[in-house]
Amino acid sequence: MSRYIRTLQHPVIARLSLIQLISYFGTWFSQVAIFSMLVEFKADAVLIAITAATAMLPAVVLAPIIGIVIDRIPFKRLMTTLLIIEIAMTTSFTLINSISLIWILLLLIFIRSAASSMLFSAEMSLFPKIIEGDMLKNTNEIHSIIWSFTYAAGMAAGGVVTYYLGYDTAFLIDAFLYTIALFILLGLKLDLEIHEPKQTHIQMLKSGFAYLKGNQKILHLIFLHASLGLTSFDALVTLLADFQYKELIAVPLAIGWINAIRATALMIGPFFIGRWINTQNLHYFFILEGAAIIVWSQVQFDFYWALVALFGVGFFTSTLWSQTYLMLQEETEKDFMGRVISYNDMFFMLSNIITALFIGYTSKWGLTLEEITFLLGIGFIAAAIYYLWFRKKYL
Repeated sequence: MSRYIRTLQHPVIARLSLIQLISYFGTWFSQVAIFSMLVEFKADAVLIAITAATAMLPAVVLAPIIGIVIDRIPFKRLMTTLLIIEIAMTTSFTLINSISLIWILLLLIFIRSAASSMLFSAEMSLFPKIIEGDMLKNTNEIHSIIWSFTYAAGMAAGGVVTYYLGYDTAFLIDAFLYTIALFILLGLKLDLEIHEPKQTHIQMLKSGFAYLKGNQKILHLIFLHASLGLTSFDALVTLLADFQYKELIAVPLAIGWINAIRATALMIGPFFIGRWINTQNLHYFFILEGAAIIVWSQVQFDFYWALVALFGVGFFTSTLWSQTYLMLQEETEKDFMGRVISYNDMFFMLSNIITALFIGYTSKWGLTLEEITFLLGIGFIAAAIYYLWFRKKYL
């Protein structure tokens, strides 16, 4: 705990962490409303999966543009613009009142997620430019803890508000939270030397690709980090709430509490294992993650035992995320940081999209949710084997 407190004494890290806390809470707060609304509209498993995938799509298709924008536009100006876009899109969610308007919902989600992806990549590109070493590692872990806490609190609060007050209220509260984050950003003082890019947009795009192509180690680190996309459980949790638990608990509350329990574990995990994980034992944590998912698959029929198992699933995820991200940041040259981070997010989100579509289509084709979850657990065992090969070749 003390190492996190020391890190948060850095004024830029402290203010950006507060912005993350508020904006991430709002994102997950309205996430429950979106998926509960889809269930209310009688959306099928594929449409639910497509909606989950849409939120991740911008980081994939816009990655080259995102990287160039981050490397060219001053951080504070970019962040301000992105938060304004998120406020506008979230407010517009209130326009959706039937399944016939689903295409508008998908467009709004795409635009908001594009802004969110760029904001995230901008922050993760900024940190290695102002801090390094243990402080950078601590900052990554703080970010994962904030993400996890807001995921838990946002999902739980969002489920309750959606159930009692409705979707529109949840969306308006979310927009208000983004507005608070915007005002906090306006007070950010960032003493960072700005280098006017000497290359054109096309040249920066080409040089970014060339840098990745010439650094196979970075590519493998990107692929390794992307394996965490197998924990993209939004579609799976929604289907569990609809197929398994709706007779026991209302769908919005089920979605909220399932995600809240998982995210609580995501938040707690780094406090216990963050200081122990390193490049020599990383594969063991991949194996533990896979084993936890497999156990969860076997107890999903019981809501309460599933919550216990899901806590184990979340316990290892944040630390795996922060450690693999740190390895990538340390390997990347600062001049290419924005582009590499955006490409990393592209592959990570692509993995999330594939996972969401895999869940939706395999459910439609007849696989049980237990079988689908089991296969996701096996994916982490494969990631452990991949890392052992990577470590032998490059480390």
